[in-house]
Amino acid sequence: MIIDGKKIAEQLRDKIKSDIKKMSDNNKPGLAVILIGEHPASQIYVRNKEKFANEVGINSSVLRFDENISEEDLKNEIKKLNDDPNVHGILVQLPLPKHISQKDIIQSIDPNKDVDGFHPINVGNLSSGNDAMVPCTPLGCYYLIKKVIPNLSGLNAVVIGRSNINGKPMAQLLLRENCTVTIVHSKTKNIEEICKCGDIIIAAVGKAKMVKSDWVKDTAVIIDVGINRIEINGKNKIVGDVDFDNIQDKVKGISPVPGGVGPMTIACLLENTLKAYKKISKRIK
Repeated sequence: MIIDGKKIAEQLRDKIKSDIKKMSDNNKPGLAVILIGEHPASQIYVRNKEKFANEVGINSSVLRFDENISEEDLKNEIKKLNDDPNVHGILVQLPLPKHISQKDIIQSIDPNKDVDGFHPINVGNLSSGNDAMVPCTPLGCYYLIKKVIPNLSGLNAVVIGRSNINGKPMAQLLLRENCTVTIVHSKTKNIEEICKCGDIIIAAVGKAKMVKSDWVKDTAVIIDVGINRIEINGKNKIVGDVDFDNIQDKVKGISPVPGGVGPMTIACLLENTLKAYKKISKRIK
């Protein structure tokens, strides 16, 4: 079974759009995206975020800055957005120029407006089991898994990759569902054997076609977070971290690349913006 991320993301966007339609035209969620420099992939991501935000009724704006902007000036721009009552979600598109501290910039965002879920307060709340803004990509992966396996309790989950953006929050979400979670990474021995025990495998390591057919069991559900550009027969192609062609007919479910996690990430960003709006509006009242 191929898990259709485009279709599931569309369903989520339709739900968000329906919720927003019930609101006053003068009182809609606002999302501000900060884009620094001319990074080609970032340009595409931001364009898609803006497109779908407008589609569901979120007031979206993109603030573009030269890559030479100072860290202090960037923090001042973020402070303006923190203080703006019409902005409920703030996203700083990564990666940042080398002279700017990603850690310090993330910490300068109001945690209630941190729709990326990267602020330490949101990270801590997620790991503590409290209400938190969950990072968009792991949240999207979670929704894809739940479409195939509604009850995850007691299942073995293997997360390949330990990044703060994907691996760690993904593990926390699965622990909440009473999965037994193993995180494997570049220093792990016998990764193949560990993966063979996985009822659920989330590949988020950034290595093209790393997960092979003999790594997985027939009943596994595989979510592929990887986006890798490789050359095949003289043509550039985007592939995931999983050897999709040799695995898709073997397993219970697998997400494709592209068309799997990517659309879900943007849909979850919109959901987080709506969540932030509701939380902030309730607090103001």
